[in-house]
Amino acid sequence: MAGQESRVEVEIFGEYYTLKGDSSPEELIMLANYVNRKMKALSGRNPRLSRIQTAVLAALNIAEELKRIQEEHDNLVKIIEPPEEHNKKKNS
Repeated sequence: MAGQESRVEVEIFGEYYTLKGDSSPEELIMLANYVNRKMKALSGRNPRLSRIQTAVLAALNIAEELKRIQEEHDNLVKIIEPPEEHNKKKNS
């Protein structure tokens, strides 16, 4: 969907947002649903959290997942690619 901007309305943790982006509407909805599930899970475990605290903790949890996945990816790349190829890509 290159070049076209999608626009979709989603609900995250009881609030409505209009998302715009280069991804498909389905992908934007999937991302919003993922964030919504994370926030609901956190809120379910600790109902005393404010909405802001829930959002910040969800963002931190998602950032931690991303960091772990990036590290796993880098480790797999090191296994698959010869060291000189990996260094060339990192430096470009």
